[in-house]
Amino acid sequence: MIHHDPEFVITLQRVIEFIGTFAFALSGIRLAASKHYDWLGGFVCGIAVAIGGGTIRDVMLGVRPFWMLSPIYMICTLFAQCVVIVCHHYLRRLDATWFLFDTLGLALFNIAGIQKTLECGFPFWVAIIMGCITGAAGGVIRDVLLNEEPVIFRKEIYAMACVVGGLTYWLLSWLQVSLYITVIATFAIVCAIRFLAVKYHISLPKLRDEE
Repeated sequence: MIHHDPEFVITLQRVIEFIGTFAFALSGIRLAASKHYDWLGGFVCGIAVAIGGGTIRDVMLGVRPFWMLSPIYMICTLFAQCVVIVCHHYLRRLDATWFLFDTLGLALFNIAGIQKTLECGFPFWVAIIMGCITGAAGGVIRDVLLNEEPVIFRKEIYAMACVVGGLTYWLLSWLQVSLYITVIATFAIVCAIRFLAVKYHISLPKLRDEE
């Protein structure tokens, strides 16, 4: 496997986590606003979806949760809430806004989860699982708080997009492709699968009990 500058990898990981935090927080606060939660409720939903998956990942990896190392993630969530408060009239007209930011957050946090797991010395199959947890668990927490059926259990492709993204990251790394291209390709694959699955109503087969 190709070796990359550790400092560059860490910097890239932090940038991805920051952008993913904003995207996920915005999706959570936007959904909370649609249910008429107050400002505190919206912030709680935003921070839960923004740091939930990463917190579970870090606890399982045996490292300090990423948001405890810097207040920037809390500040980022607060900024996302300000955007929703100030621009709520505009966001209200964009019914797909929450879906867009949820998908961006899913793809970005999936990549962050993979990179951090590999950085901790775990094998790639563990990294793929941790990428799924990082990307999807926050959305589950958000949906539980909002009394919604978790999106990961619905017919829409969600966690499987992370699995395919993880396999893409592994394949490109095995082929020693540049980290820039690997990250961009993984991001594009996860987003494309999510968008196409929703647009064309693609889903996994349903479990059926005996009739």
